[in-house]
Amino acid sequence: MNRGIRKVGGTVVVLLLVLIGQLTYLQIIDAANLDGDPRNLRSVLRDFNRPRGEIVTADGEVLARSVRSDDGTEFEYQREYPARGLTVQVVGYQSFVVGNVGIERTYNRQLSGRAPELRTLGDVLRAKETTGTVVLEMRAAVQRAAAEALGEQRGSVVVLDVRTGGIVAMYSNPTYDPQPLAGHDTQAVADVFAALSADPAKPDLPRAYREIYPPGSTFKVVTSAVAFDAGTATPTTVFPPLDALPLPLTDNVLRNFGGATCGGTVFEAFVVSCNTVFARMGLDLGTRFPPGLERFGVEGPPPPLDVFPGAARNTGLEGADYRTDTPKYAFAGIGQGTVATSPLEMALVAAAVATGGTVLEPRAAREIRAADGAVVEAFAPRPWKTAMTPATAQALNAMMRAVVERGTGTRAQIAGVAVAGKTGTAQNSTGSPHAWFIGFAPADAPRYAVAVIVENGGSSGSEATGGAVAAPVAARVLEAALTP
Repeated sequence: MNRGIRKVGGTVVVLLLVLIGQLTYLQIIDAANLDGDPRNLRSVLRDFNRPRGEIVTADGEVLARSVRSDDGTEFEYQREYPARGLTVQVVGYQSFVVGNVGIERTYNRQLSGRAPELRTLGDVLRAKETTGTVVLEMRAAVQRAAAEALGEQRGSVVVLDVRTGGIVAMYSNPTYDPQPLAGHDTQAVADVFAALSADPAKPDLPRAYREIYPPGSTFKVVTSAVAFDAGTATPTTVFPPLDALPLPLTDNVLRNFGGATCGGTVFEAFVVSCNTVFARMGLDLGTRFPPGLERFGVEGPPPPLDVFPGAARNTGLEGADYRTDTPKYAFAGIGQGTVATSPLEMALVAAAVATGGTVLEPRAAREIRAADGAVVEAFAPRPWKTAMTPATAQALNAMMRAVVERGTGTRAQIAGVAVAGKTGTAQNSTGSPHAWFIGFAPADAPRYAVAVIVENGGSSGSEATGGAVAAPVAARVLEAALTP
């Protein structure tokens, strides 16, 4: 009998210890995650009934703020988005009905004042409400230039500060107005969200970092870097002139744009964007190609990004067996076939050349400020990957400069500034080719990298090329970025 009682007592003690451990975990260790979870209704209600910090650009323009509500609902505050659709794909929105996205989600604890670094002992003792301000790397003038340059065309523009990884501009079209989603009428918000989700144009899709596309000839930057570092080619390696390259294991051929015949050195082939040369380089790389793609972030985990829900995963040659899938390596060499990347990823590719080979983590937020304006957290540049050697980056810098000076990218020129870049005209399954441009400026002392995609060639349709359609957009945006 005593043994049975002891056994039951021991079991009760174990269960109590488990319960105490779970309560400790929920109350202390995981409290921050639970508090910031948008499914936590009590937390969400509290957030809507207290002040919330601002989201501002690097140059001080307010993109999100909270004001006292007078709509007769139980909510004391209304979130406002003065820039509307211009910045929604970075800033996101705070919604009682459908939750938070973007910066509003990533930095919810800071904006709501629940982050420990924002609360002094006096605040805690007096139960004083406090908030944090999120300062972005975005510059309002550059963001507007991106929207204006893209116009009504579908596509995206990304501008990075190559010295920090800061996102100076990130814009996609079509876009949408977040203000109705921040409303307090639950049915009205639900209706707006349903209509937005059902829109075939997908305005709620932040194309700049959540959509992937074949990058076309802009990917020749990656192919060149991997080949140079692998030792399978150099800028002076000569390839025979061809109009079409026979593809191994098939009866098919890969042709140059417009049926042209081209060859010569890798440098000159890059300037005129010769497909047969870079397809051959992809074949020559063979099994060395996928590890090179991983060094850029094209294969493997996506780029880390502090804008919820994060960046899309790019695709390269994952799962392709060189012995049986050989043609895929040729198509990868020219950014076609299985290769698909986000505009953000291609901006990182351009930035890697500009930095001498290092890929920095892209970041939208620059710092967090307390209510009194004091900086409580500043985000320092963080290396993510090493894409290439400095010598290879230097060679690509010269090649990309030549593209803009006398090759396919002359429409990216800026008066008085040396621009380096690469054009792309990417075949795809959705219609006319996508027009691409990636690059950086000034080429001799890089500060900003850019990636532009105009889906299906925009207003130029099937006649579009990256040089004619995307390069002028890039020039306009880079010029804005370089303007103090």
